Amino acid sequence: MDLHQVNAIVQRFSGCQEPAAIAQQTAAGLVERFDCALARIWLMEPEGQGLRLVASAGLYTRTDGFFARVPVGAFKVGKIAQNRIPFLSNHLPEEPWVKDREWAISNQIIGFAGYPCLLGDRVVGVLAVFSHHPLSTEFLEALQVLCATLALALEKSQQVQQARLQQRQMAMGRTPLSEQLAHHLAQARLTLVGTERDLAAPPTWLLLQTAELLQRLQCSYCRLSYGDTHLTLEAMVPMLTPVETPGQPWVSTALEELQAAVAGLGGTLQWRAGGHQRIMEVGLELPYHLDPNPAPGPRPPISPAPHPPGLSAREREILGLLTEGLRDRDIVNRLYISESTVKFHLNNVLTKLQAKTRCQALYLAITKGWI
Repeated sequence: MDLHQVNAIVQRFSGCQEPAAIAQQTAAGLVERFDCALARIWLMEPEGQGLRLVASAGLYTRTDGFFARVPVGAFKVGKIAQNRIPFLSNHLPEEPWVKDREWAISNQIIGFAGYPCLLGDRVVGVLAVFSHHPLSTEFLEALQVLCATLALALEKSQQVQQARLQQRQMAMGRTPLSEQLAHHLAQARLTLVGTERDLAAPPTWLLLQTAELLQRLQCSYCRLSYGDTHLTLEAMVPMLTPVETPGQPWVSTALEELQAAVAGLGGTLQWRAGGHQRIMEVGLELPYHLDPNPAPGPRPPISPAPHPPGLSAREREILGLLTEGLRDRDIVNRLYISESTVKFHLNNVLTKLQAKTRCQALYLAITKGWI
């Protein structure tokens, strides 16, 4: 019966993607399903020195106050996190560690159970329940199952939350370009030369698209250099890869598309075989300013079209996600649609914008101010 109730609680937070929402649904489920007087959940802070109260249900629903933050090792909750040992007591007012016995007596609280939420040896959080009635040892076993599932759900939601934050930072230009390139060039060794500068959206997007292509070609080395007037990106990729070779048509087509877009910004993109014919060298150079001879004085304001002509809201949304460097499968996970639906919308975008490739469509959208 206890495991059946635990399963019902898990169903409550199965659709949640925020850690606080998952914890709150769990706390509310414990109050509802197990008739607990109070249920609370603390999550471990990133530095691992303290626990932060994120969910409270039952007698109190606020998450501020004296126990809003509990240092690891302090009070019973902090000791459960420190020692990773579950605890159960049916004589709460008599326990020497209880800070406010009068509170327990006046609210007729006699049962207490605390359980660490563990992922391997790492503590994700601590769950604590208070009860008007005695708690059985079987209930502690039920909490073990619940906390194991809860820890996995919290870890996954925190990863998703962190990924979204990184994507938003990249989209808003808050993350340095070198870090964005390193994110795309996961297998390559990236070297930074010079002091980084803020770039406009079009050159940033082109550099990220170049990095995406280099990653597909299994780039082994890449150097980003900031000169006085130009930014250069130099890379080396093997001439042969397990799946595709640089001589195949898709590689040449992709490079030519990027070359045309780079030329539109006053830059150059070149590639050639290395000395031993086993390495292909790729070099991209972009000026810092799109207009090499800007007129003196303030420039007139640009009034971009509010939306690409004829595109639906979903097509504009997918087009915007492409500018963040997302692949089709990333868009699938972001929008919860199938990959075939993504391709369907992208084909419509190409048709409506009269573009032959995605690069052309994105370049048009950025230069026109649609994105």
